[in-house]
Amino acid sequence: MIDTHVHFWQFDPIRDSWINDEMAILRQDYLPSDLIKELKANQIQGCIAVQADQSITETDFLLSLAQHNSFIKGIVGWIDLKSPNLTEQLTTYAKQPIIKGWRHVVQAEPTGFLLQQDFIDGIKSLKQYHYTYDILIKHHQLPEVIEFLNKVEDQPFIIDHCAKPDLKNKEIKDWARNIRIIAQQKNVCCKLSGLLTECDWANWDEKTIFNCLDVIFERFGPDRILFGSDWPVLLLASNYTHWINLLKKYTKDFTVAQQQAIFTDNAVKFYNIN
Repeated sequence: MIDTHVHFWQFDPIRDSWINDEMAILRQDYLPSDLIKELKANQIQGCIAVQADQSITETDFLLSLAQHNSFIKGIVGWIDLKSPNLTEQLTTYAKQPIIKGWRHVVQAEPTGFLLQQDFIDGIKSLKQYHYTYDILIKHHQLPEVIEFLNKVEDQPFIIDHCAKPDLKNKEIKDWARNIRIIAQQKNVCCKLSGLLTECDWANWDEKTIFNCLDVIFERFGPDRILFGSDWPVLLLASNYTHWINLLKKYTKDFTVAQQQAIFTDNAVKFYNIN
């Protein structure tokens, strides 16, 4: 199995100011040596390391970790997609095949960020390098994503954390409608990650999660859905084994081929893992 969404960091209270006092468990270092125990316990062979900071330093940090940890099968880094020197930077990073794609924390950006022409131009430049792009947004940003996707064709996209539905308030009607529209774009996949932390961390329930998964599987189907944990952020609401067992329970009646696709094959295909 491949976990398509993990983070690593050496905690810095200034740089990582998004980790507030309510997230005390995250205010420490999380490195590959911490994750490997979880992977082995759950028979997971590799992971994709995803950027958590908006800097080239972050991308280089993940590269250094991958050089010393073979279970990191790919990196989704950060790069300034609006930079006038983007082509030069992409050409340089293309020499590092462990980098599979890029991400920007759009969930923290103002309305209209995705629709800026220089950002769209940056996204369009990724295809020639065979890079993917992770879309990190919250449920209320989905209408903007729909408009964005209509401006960029044939680029491989993946929606992180199922677009963060409002599971805390159990208001998913608008989210579900927009997900159905987005799923019509066959170049868009979806990650099964980050859902527990969109609930009340101390009081989430299986039914709420499964109702969300019903929408995702109905629209994307098992061939465009990838397993991810969002470790260590996951720890705010649960633990690694609990999350993967929840997904295994949901998919227990799927065919072996479908299970293989969700937990392994789709990740290998989307992120071009050797």
